[in-house]
Amino acid sequence: MTDDTLFSISSRPINPADLIKKVEHRNCGAITTFIGTVREMTHGKKTLRLEYQAYEKMAVKKLEEIGSEMEEKWPGTITAITHRTGMLDISDIAVVIAVSSPHRKAAYEANEYAIERIKEIVPIWKKEYWEDGTKWIGDQLENTPYEKGFPEKGEK
Repeated sequence: MTDDTLFSISSRPINPADLIKKVEHRNCGAITTFIGTVREMTHGKKTLRLEYQAYEKMAVKKLEEIGSEMEEKWPGTITAITHRTGMLDISDIAVVIAVSSPHRKAAYEANEYAIERIKEIVPIWKKEYWEDGTKWIGDQLENTPYEKGFPEKGEK
């Protein structure tokens, strides 16, 4: 993705350098990045790959909302977030968050805040493929399983 969109969902691999470029600013002395990758072991089970699905239009709106929250809490921060969808293999990048700010402490705090808020409010669902089967994990906090990978009518 070569545009200047700060918040996006992508079915293609994410290049962290692209997000870093989007948040660079002459008045910011710090840039932090969070790169979430697919890990092999989860709760003692060997993961083969993951699949992410998203309600893309709403997911982008929620990512923008998180960016606004961060700007309010840490004035002067600039945030870019891209989350991947589709099938991902071990070590593939699932999400990248880049935050720039005038000072490093705000960049660290804001970046951590972003990943926690993504898990709380962004409509992205994950399916885990293990050696012994598969399961839709559901919401990113892993509190609400969705058997079909997304909430049914009436579910939150």
